[in-house]
Amino acid sequence: MDGDYIIGGVFSLHYHMHIVNQHDYTSMPDPLTCTGRLESMEFRLTRAMIFAIKEINNSTELLPGIKLGYEIHDSCTSALVAVHVAFQLSNGLDPEFNTGDNCSQSGMVMGIVGESGSSPSISMSRVFGPFNIPQVSHFATCACLSNKQQYPNFLRTVPSDNFQADALAKLVKHFGWTWIGAVRADTDYGNNGMAAFLTTAQKEGICVEYSESVLQTFSRSKIQRVADIIRRSTAKVVVVFAASGDVRVLFEELLHEPSPPRQWVGSEAWLTNVDLLRFSFSVGAIGFVIEQADSPGLKEFLLDLSPSNLASSAILTEFWEDSFNCRLGKSPGPGEIMCDGTQDMQKLQNPYTDFSNLRITNMVYKAVYAIAHALHKTLCQSTKSVTHCDKYKRIEAKQVLTELKKVNFTQNGYDVSFDENGDPVPRYELINWQRGDSGNLEMLIVGHYDGSLPVGQEFYINKNLTFMDGLNNLPKSVCNENCPPGTRKALQKGQPICCYDCVPCAEGEISNTTDSPDCLPCLKEYWSNTKRDTCLPKPVEFLSYDEVLGIILAAFSVGGASLTIMTAVVFFRHRASPIVRANNSELSFLLLFSLTLCFLSSLTFIGAPSDWSCMLRHTAFGITFVLCIACVLGKTVVVLMAFKATLPGSNVMKWFGPPQQRMTVVSFTFIQVLICTLWLVISPPTPTKNLNVYKKKIIMECALGSATGFWAVLGYIGLLALFSLVLAVRARKLPDSFNEAKLITFSMLIFCAVWITFIPAYISSPGKFTVAVEIFAILASSFGLIFCIFAPKCFIILFKPEKNTKKKLTNKK
Repeated sequence: MDGDYIIGGVFSLHYHMHIVNQHDYTSMPDPLTCTGRLESMEFRLTRAMIFAIKEINNSTELLPGIKLGYEIHDSCTSALVAVHVAFQLSNGLDPEFNTGDNCSQSGMVMGIVGESGSSPSISMSRVFGPFNIPQVSHFATCACLSNKQQYPNFLRTVPSDNFQADALAKLVKHFGWTWIGAVRADTDYGNNGMAAFLTTAQKEGICVEYSESVLQTFSRSKIQRVADIIRRSTAKVVVVFAASGDVRVLFEELLHEPSPPRQWVGSEAWLTNVDLLRFSFSVGAIGFVIEQADSPGLKEFLLDLSPSNLASSAILTEFWEDSFNCRLGKSPGPGEIMCDGTQDMQKLQNPYTDFSNLRITNMVYKAVYAIAHALHKTLCQSTKSVTHCDKYKRIEAKQVLTELKKVNFTQNGYDVSFDENGDPVPRYELINWQRGDSGNLEMLIVGHYDGSLPVGQEFYINKNLTFMDGLNNLPKSVCNENCPPGTRKALQKGQPICCYDCVPCAEGEISNTTDSPDCLPCLKEYWSNTKRDTCLPKPVEFLSYDEVLGIILAAFSVGGASLTIMTAVVFFRHRASPIVRANNSELSFLLLFSLTLCFLSSLTFIGAPSDWSCMLRHTAFGITFVLCIACVLGKTVVVLMAFKATLPGSNVMKWFGPPQQRMTVVSFTFIQVLICTLWLVISPPTPTKNLNVYKKKIIMECALGSATGFWAVLGYIGLLALFSLVLAVRARKLPDSFNEAKLITFSMLIFCAVWITFIPAYISSPGKFTVAVEIFAILASSFGLIFCIFAPKCFIILFKPEKNTKKKLTNKK
């Protein structure tokens, strides 16, 4: 139809083209011709475009006084034909459409609606681009067309595949399907759409078992191979990004040998095709489709066809004959009849009259109105609520393109606008193929998606879904079962990230979530339970009075102190006897007192360490032992001095009498007190938690603070003991019948042996056993002293009183 300005249209009215395989290159090839059955759905799109243009021409608000014309072409779903059509539209109308009005721009194409497919749209855009002719597609969803550097003139009323791919990936993730198969059409639409989906799916943690391509022009063997892969795969979910014709050939192949139940997730291009509902195994198919729309008067216009107005168009005639299987004005073929005028569009049942799905049809309607609004902004001016349009105004397609990018209007309740990439705001409906009451598959709207909403709130489901096999149970499609808490995922070599082994967490590590990628170490004072899903506080261990070892050591400590006190009582009761008086009874009582303290000091090592017990245990032990050794040393010196005094003219005892002996003990003890004081002031022992000895428990112990102080205390005790041993050895052969130096020698040998073996045992013993070793050394050396020095005397006092005389003690051999 001619007009002041022309809007071009390109649609895939046929799916096949007559191709001449051989050329002699000596003459022009035959014109390109489309063959095959007329696609009624695409034909409906052409009628929707005509309806929109007629509606605009009748409008008093949009382009008043200007008549729009149209020129609609068939691309045969071929990029080759689409390019040919694009050049034809760029050159202007054919001569028979020219009105001959040289003053207007009649016949100039100001915008293009089409194409349905992405590949033909890409080819056309490369032709229209240099001429700045705007192209608005109603169904080309390839994300590549959003690249304005390559396709600056391309816009669309259908959302880009990037949005659909993102929505589909989130839908798959929402249902927990992490192991899927992918099938795409081997076209720009399928390849780019699937690439966008896989990119988003990878970010969502979804893995692909296989990714295959199909095309309706593929050989049967290629389609069979893809069908066999689907049948053998372990993935129960198949995402298909393809046109309906490509899906049809795949489903027909699967129909020959049905595969195990599969959950189909589809793109807009095939999920809205009612012809595919005949494949019953596709029940439960789900995906996002363009919003349903309703344009008042469109349904009536689509049905307003009769034999009387068919002669003006060969396409209308072809549609009529294909729809009713009759012939107009020519002899009918086998099985056909003559069209006699009884055919009624109101009774026709085919995709053209299926008004339950006008989604793509409405996209054509929006595209025409978008171009019209751009022309209105370019040609018209409004003054005082009066709009005047100048149809003689010289304009260029570039001006229309500039205004088209800025349009923002509402038509029949639906917003129309474009972003900087020429894409609309993505809004989808979630549809699900469910079995109706009649047993046939039906498309039901079960949710919505709005890309303008915040992340995470884009889509919602408001109805019950049907999945594969027509059941309501959500199928599982995973490469591996989820790893429970207490384990982590370990990727299998050479496999996708969704294929993994569940490895139990190591000791001291936990995972408290499902499918945890790593095990987290517990804090230092915690340890994992047996299930490795919780960190529990480590048990605190120290030498306590509640355990057997602590009870035994405490009993020996108290027993030793009691034994010492009993010995002191025996000595006190027989303090006047020669054996008690023989070797300075005052030092003997002081030695017994210090031994009692030595036994009792070991009790400070038992129990939970505290600030006071840590400071007390080492200092009390050090001071009491020095007091004990000082007394032994004094007794040894007394023995030596006593025998020196028996020599003629010797007055040694005058210089080492009781006052000097007391002073010696006090002096030696004071030195140890000074060492302990410096230790406590500079760096005292403190309670600490040892986390290094055992992994599963905490050792409560006393940190030395200053190791120098600790070893200085022990070293001083060892020095005095060594000195006492040397003196005792020198005095052991003195000629008295009862020479106490022999007893002191034995006691010092035991004492030194105990503390020499203590050092390596102390260093190598772990945890509370370090404390036990120290207590054992204290008790062993204390028992050695009391048994070696006092046991023989007590035996004589209690059981051999006849030997407790001065004569017996001084008897010489």
